[in-house]
Amino acid sequence: MSKGGSKFALGAIFGAIAGAIAGVLAAPKSGRETREELKKKAEKKRQDAEGKYQDIKLEATEKVNEATSRANEAVEDVKEKTEEIKTRSKNTISGAKKGFNKKV
Repeated sequence: MSKGGSKFALGAIFGAIAGAIAGVLAAPKSGRETREELKKKAEKKRQDAEGKYQDIKLEATEKVNEATSRANEAVEDVKEKTEEIKTRSKNTISGAKKGFNKKV
């Protein structure tokens, strides 16, 4: 998730919590009923936030695994190219030595 998306989601969660609290406090109920309702709504929001956290954590883990896989592929490509250049260099040097020894 992008930084802007994370900030928006966090703001939306806090806004929902603030709205729920304001709605409950404005309702004509006893203190006990109000506290019980606040407790239930807070638990619901906590569960929602936990779910969002798990979703974000899973997405981040997938992105890290994908990036690691791509990095490993790139490393293997570089190793192959390096070995190819090394072999070609040795062949070039060997050919140059043979050519030099023939002229001498």
